[in-house]
Amino acid sequence: MPIFDHAFDWTRRAVDRGPLPSAVLGIATADGTVALDAFGAASVDDHYPLFSVTKPIVGLAALHQIEQGRLTPDTPLSAALPEFGAGRDDVVRLRHLVSHTSGIAEPPLDAQGLRALLLQPGRDFAAGTASRYSTLAYEGVAALIEHASGAPWERSVTAVGERVGATGFTFDAEASRHAPIEAAEQGVDYAQFAALRHPGAGLLARAEDLLAVGSALLRDDGSLVSHAANEAMLRPLTSGLPKLEPYPASRGQDWAFTWNVRHSAPGLLAKDTYGHGGWAGTEFWITPSLGVCFVLLTNVGGGFGRYGVDADQLHNAVAAGA
Repeated sequence: MPIFDHAFDWTRRAVDRGPLPSAVLGIATADGTVALDAFGAASVDDHYPLFSVTKPIVGLAALHQIEQGRLTPDTPLSAALPEFGAGRDDVVRLRHLVSHTSGIAEPPLDAQGLRALLLQPGRDFAAGTASRYSTLAYEGVAALIEHASGAPWERSVTAVGERVGATGFTFDAEASRHAPIEAAEQGVDYAQFAALRHPGAGLLARAEDLLAVGSALLRDDGSLVSHAANEAMLRPLTSGLPKLEPYPASRGQDWAFTWNVRHSAPGLLAKDTYGHGGWAGTEFWITPSLGVCFVLLTNVGGGFGRYGVDADQLHNAVAAGA
């Protein structure tokens, strides 16, 4: 039986000594959740804002449209938004949007009018020639999901969870009592941001919801996505491209179909870990070779890395326990 005491001790220390105000840590295998606990003023069934952990869930919704023959990774954004691309001589495709290679200029996280910002003329770089992190690009992913499905994109996202019994995914910030602390000090008006229901960062969930998704991906049994889609979504899309701040090549990762693939991260024991982190310190990571995934939900505006806390320590404690 795997023993994850060190991972839970890490989380307990980070709450007791700071900087985490509260946290929920959950660990699962292909068979389901094997360990789950809450720390500080939290319970294991609390919702937390996921911030950018939203991205792979939205990506799974887009993959479902690909599986149904309604999109391909090569579908241009202009198929859904013909007015997109003013002042650009390139073609932005779904694969660019999900791999941070679209060249769409990135506004502040709480900037209003996402569709208008997406349609602004100009670019950061030509699509497919470099990688720079873009949350606004997921407004384009949402537009393509709506174009393909004929329904609001949020419906496709919540359906991701429903396929594996995860019923807690929501874009309603009122579902959580864990608004990020110090958000304003980090330049984000959280109330203004939450009202956006941002397709790149606005989802909220419980640890069990993400663990259900992780377990299904570890089983690779077709309950969430097909085996072919499971393999395709982990194919690196940024290999060999210049990686611009804030994710330089020295981080040892590539972007796949929405997933952060940490194949050569210098701080990790495992080399096949993939997943995503979020702006308030949320973490969701899967390591197929070890048959394990973990979720850390917390609420520190700007993430706990700015306090010198290294999440790779938690990664390695989970990997060693597995």
